[in-house]
Amino acid sequence: MISSEIKTLTKFEAWILASRPKTLLAAVVPVIVGSSIAINDNKFHLHAAFLALLCAVLIQIGTNLINDLFDFLHGSDKKDRVGPQRAVASGIISQREIKLGIYFTFGLSFILGLYLVYLGGFFILLIGVISIVAGIAYTAGPFPLAYNGLGDIAVFIFFGFIGTVGTYYLQAREITALAFWSSVPVGALITNILVVNNYRDREEDRSNGKNTLAVIFGEKFTRFQYLFFMIISYAILFIVYFTFKKSVLIFLPLLSLPLSIKLIKMIFTLRGQRLNKTLELTAKLSALYGLLFAAGILL
Repeated sequence: MISSEIKTLTKFEAWILASRPKTLLAAVVPVIVGSSIAINDNKFHLHAAFLALLCAVLIQIGTNLINDLFDFLHGSDKKDRVGPQRAVASGIISQREIKLGIYFTFGLSFILGLYLVYLGGFFILLIGVISIVAGIAYTAGPFPLAYNGLGDIAVFIFFGFIGTVGTYYLQAREITALAFWSSVPVGALITNILVVNNYRDREEDRSNGKNTLAVIFGEKFTRFQYLFFMIISYAILFIVYFTFKKSVLIFLPLLSLPLSIKLIKMIFTLRGQRLNKTLELTAKLSALYGLLFAAGILL
């Protein structure tokens, strides 16, 4: 039975639900960090950064809409799922309507991205096309990445390297070692959002044939994967400090360490729906770390 909360949703509220606004910070953080490095190098271009941010958010929304549709078509999303209710599975938005939403968001991101191609050249075109294709292939197509253990890798690459380094390249027309190393914690902490999600849903996913890394390698692996990404995110600060930015301000992300420790305890002790709070806080940690990291680079 659909919960009373879902029954009372308006169509507009259902579209907000399908766009998954809590995930959109994952699209924002790489652009902020990449732009902070551009500012540090005196190569910042406001209009380019703003359009990159807008395109990133649109691609993320389009990916979320595809995920909502194809998880339903694959049978992964049901009305009694452990995680939050989905718009198509609940019947609030039809398959035809969400397909139109997918065409609109990806189409608009492509049109806006043409100006970014004008600014950044062929490399930006390549990044844009690959990002859209990956957004579609994440849950759709003959070999959906999320269903074949490749979701974590895709998220790390696209939100880490491509999102952060791509933003910097768009403005500076080059790739630097600082931009590369800065992309690692961004990608790692955003990937941890997916790790928690897959850890929470592993039993459902197993029964539905969705072979995430949590399903393939089990609970212990997933918990230590989460821990590994936490450790590497803070370890990168020392590489950046000793190699590029010899200022203690680069260690500002350490202010988020208490939250990281709390989250590690949660992932090792909680199960099922109790992990929904862990998921929410993991997303907030990725945003907090990213903002503090960007501030450290700028200051």
